[in-house]
Amino acid sequence: MSHANKRIPVTEERWQELNELKDAGQTYDELLDELVREHREGRLAEMVREKRDDEFVEVDPDDW
Repeated sequence: MSHANKRIPVTEERWQELNELKDAGQTYDELLDELVREHREGRLAEMVREKRDDEFVEVDPDDW
């Protein structure tokens, strides 16, 4: 995987929140990767919860 340096503008408040979430030694890239994975898992869990009896829920991997 190649890395590109990108700037993502955030408020001071958001920066502090990210700092609080980040573990010692963890990079911001690793933190953001973790947050993205958790978000995708949450979306998938929500789709499963919406499943009713014998109905099937269409799952599009691109939505993760």
